[in-house]
Amino acid sequence: MQAKKRYFILLSAGACLVLLFYFGGAQLPASGRNRHDRSRHGYRSDQPWPHFSDPLHQFLPWDQPDTEEYNIHISPRQKRDVNTSVYKGKRCRMDSCFDFSRCKKNDFKVYVYPQQKGEKISESYQNILSTIEGSRFYTSDPGQACLFVLSLDTLDRDQLSPQYVHNLKTKVQNLPLWNNGRNHLIFNLYSGTWPDYTEDLGFDIGQAMLAKASISTENFRPNFDVSIPLFSKEHPRTGGERGFLKYNSIPPFRKYMLVFKGKRYLTGIGSDTRNALYHVHNQEDVVLLTTCKHGKDWQKHKDARCDKDNAEYDKYDYREMLHNSTFCLVPRGRRLGSFRFLEALQAACVPVMLSNGWELPFSEIINWNTAAVIGDERLLLQIPSTVRSIHQDKILALRQQTQFLWEAYFSSLEKIVLTTLEIIQDRVLQQESRSSVMWNSHPGGLFALPQYSAYLGDFPFYYATLGGYPSCQSINNSIKSHFTPAAVASQFRHIIIVLWNCDKPLPAKHRWPATTVPVIVIEGENKVMSSRFLPYETIITDAVLSLDEDTVLSTTEVDFAFTVWQSFPERLVGYPARSHFWDSNKERWGYTSKWTNDYSMVLTGAAIYHRYYHFLYTNFLPASLKGMVDQLANCEDILMNFLVSAVTKLPPIKVTQKKQYKETMMGQSSRASRWADPDHFAQRQTCMNKFASWFGGMPLVHSQMRLDPVLFKDQVSILRKKYRDIERL
Repeated sequence: MQAKKRYFILLSAGACLVLLFYFGGAQLPASGRNRHDRSRHGYRSDQPWPHFSDPLHQFLPWDQPDTEEYNIHISPRQKRDVNTSVYKGKRCRMDSCFDFSRCKKNDFKVYVYPQQKGEKISESYQNILSTIEGSRFYTSDPGQACLFVLSLDTLDRDQLSPQYVHNLKTKVQNLPLWNNGRNHLIFNLYSGTWPDYTEDLGFDIGQAMLAKASISTENFRPNFDVSIPLFSKEHPRTGGERGFLKYNSIPPFRKYMLVFKGKRYLTGIGSDTRNALYHVHNQEDVVLLTTCKHGKDWQKHKDARCDKDNAEYDKYDYREMLHNSTFCLVPRGRRLGSFRFLEALQAACVPVMLSNGWELPFSEIINWNTAAVIGDERLLLQIPSTVRSIHQDKILALRQQTQFLWEAYFSSLEKIVLTTLEIIQDRVLQQESRSSVMWNSHPGGLFALPQYSAYLGDFPFYYATLGGYPSCQSINNSIKSHFTPAAVASQFRHIIIVLWNCDKPLPAKHRWPATTVPVIVIEGENKVMSSRFLPYETIITDAVLSLDEDTVLSTTEVDFAFTVWQSFPERLVGYPARSHFWDSNKERWGYTSKWTNDYSMVLTGAAIYHRYYHFLYTNFLPASLKGMVDQLANCEDILMNFLVSAVTKLPPIKVTQKKQYKETMMGQSSRASRWADPDHFAQRQTCMNKFASWFGGMPLVHSQMRLDPVLFKDQVSILRKKYRDIERL
């Protein structure tokens, strides 16, 4: 009986195993085959191809459906990544997560959400919002907006930070225009916290773009996100200091070859590289200093080297090292980015990047190989020999490029924000996007507006790059002015444009002088000063001769000025010069018309410049400055000088002394009261200080150079002098 029971049990167990194998094992190969096919072909047979033209809701990669079946077969790390907000939109690109139709009607306009009562906001984020609101991109109408920026502070998403905004997930989701983040831009400097420092912002960003510091190449979405630099809260809002490359000395070597001074992390993220720096530190031309003195309990974790490192760290001044080194090491910190990056750029110290996987700031537009050395953390010991092998010509070129990039895109928070917006605008308006040359050469993309032209030859900055210069046959001869006989007789004239801003009616046609070139009369609609710098379509040549109605110039003077301008097409070239000075008693900028050895302005009452500055004056400058000019009926010439000097970083060009100019102007009855009116100069000083405030500093540059026709003298015979008539003026 007992044997029969054992036999029955064994028979039952065997039957169960057979059934389990049949029903379970038969399905395992099929399940595995389906997974293999799905990974190889990238789709499931029961899932249709996506239609990206349809309205997009919450974006999820179409080959990674959020189902239990899918989640069963992914690793715990992959499951965590999918559930993290950074990864939900990892496959977002402009064509799949951005609504271009919002930008077609009103071009590229940016809407900033109204600030909500009771919400705390950091000074840095407030400066970002103020910069956008003061830019030409801003619109107060969300219906006209192409891009949306939150008023909720998202800069610091470290949960241990006092700037951390709680309950951001709920607050963002409740925004009426959020639309799962579509067409939204989120600014962020810090994400994650100790000890992992992940790139998760702590809320679902949906389909929003990120303008993020310390973003990794792995998580960076090309042509969708924007990598921005890590900047401190002391970073200036506007203007910013110039770079520290004062002289292009040859050879370009400094006291130190390679330097670094910063924290040494004993454990955790970022500790590997900084703990190994002592291997290449030689106390001579390679000075790499670290300190353990940071954090509340650093002494509990200090090692045998800490006391020696701390003592040597205190011996060196960081600023002195920075300004006297050829190369500056920029290793990663706890996060991929570092303040050292911007500090090195400004100091003309070539950054040596040791932060594997960091998507460098504005990588979409900047060629960093021309301004930095990109190293590998795993090859630290090879860094000294690598930088020593770089030729001095290359070093000089690298240092010069650091200065250009610093001043063009990084010297102020305003430039960082505007560069971010300009990059996105280039993506939206692809047919008007800037070329790499515009972004990576002077004066930079912020001053080369793509709406003007995509051809380099249409701008005044790129003649050398194109291997040419303005010629008589192809460039000059538009005269934007009231009327003058010299304009009629000039050999370079092409067209004469008379801007009639007077209240009196136009003279009869028979009273106009006979000319061999067309004369076009434009009646100013609003009769305002800024109308003289509108980009009129009738100006078809690159050079513009601007003349006031009472300016007296000879034909020879016009011809000579144009000849000079051909050598300096990016600058203002003209006759009446003025200067600025700092009044230490009043602590403000002053304006003077005294005849001195130097000058910083050439008045547009008798000057030649490139027509692009009409476009830049009209489209780049804010309405507040142009409105001030129109209200005062004054200062438009000063504002144009500010603009050109801000773009070129150079002074204007004065031609000839023109001693009779002042007496001639004072003798004109129509203008005598204006020149003698003390309010006229008071207004101009007020204008200068208002302009300097908007530009973030004084862009005007003093010069003592004057180009006289004596330089064109032929030594063989005085009768062969080209501009001998000017000497009698």
